[in-house]
Amino acid sequence: MKNPVTQEEFYRVLDLSIVIPAHNEATRILPHLRSIRDNLSRQDRSYEIIVVDDGSQDDTVKVVRTFAKTEPALRVIPLPTCMGKGGAVRQGMLAARGRLQLFTDADGATAITELDRLEQAIRNGADMAIGSRSLASQQPDFEVNARWHRSLLGGCFNALVRLGGIQGVGDTQCGFKLFERSVARDLFSVSTINGYGFDLELLFVAQRRGYRIAEVPVNWTDQPGSKVRLVRDSIAMLREFTIIHRNAARGYYSPLAAPDPVTSLSATAPIPE
Repeated sequence: MKNPVTQEEFYRVLDLSIVIPAHNEATRILPHLRSIRDNLSRQDRSYEIIVVDDGSQDDTVKVVRTFAKTEPALRVIPLPTCMGKGGAVRQGMLAARGRLQLFTDADGATAITELDRLEQAIRNGADMAIGSRSLASQQPDFEVNARWHRSLLGGCFNALVRLGGIQGVGDTQCGFKLFERSVARDLFSVSTINGYGFDLELLFVAQRRGYRIAEVPVNWTDQPGSKVRLVRDSIAMLREFTIIHRNAARGYYSPLAAPDPVTSLSATAPIPE
């Protein structure tokens, strides 16, 4: 049996937190957890893995807790009811202790090995780095395996998003985003969207607060058993986008601390001093 974690150990700041929202992922989450453990255990860094169970009705919590017996850095936050992906990610990020904080989807569509690219963008001066299938699909060295209708609807959705006020971001919805700790705390403390549109809210507020966003190409593979229903969820996200604009008009996201104009940067471009 592993030794209990002391209060001092629990509250110390770690190098990296990885937050994974999970809803009925008992059959898909283990390969991703194993990959994360195997990758990070070879590195000389402190880390934690937080799985936020979003009111699952299957054995997700049981499966993750069983795996946690072999990985002391893993903890589970079980939510009593399903909040939605945005709500689950928020709970995990606000509980995270890492200097850098990543959220990633439970299906492992983006492998943990892609984290290096995002960390490099942070080292180059970005406040947050977001995985981008859009940039990856334009470069021969990357692989994006997505169903054609997902790519088509995703492109249409992102075009509407640009019209709605998020500029310079080709892929808002990739579930692989890395934040400096203070930036994560700032953005998630004011986030309100519990559905898939939470990414839009984060980017909308981040741009208006002047945070430097690096969009980074990542390899991505569409996984069987996806919970996303493209048409239904796209409509829901557009509705959530109207809520975001309403919140902004009411000053909910103020005071804004933007010292510079909005900046969204490709990882292939230098980040200004």
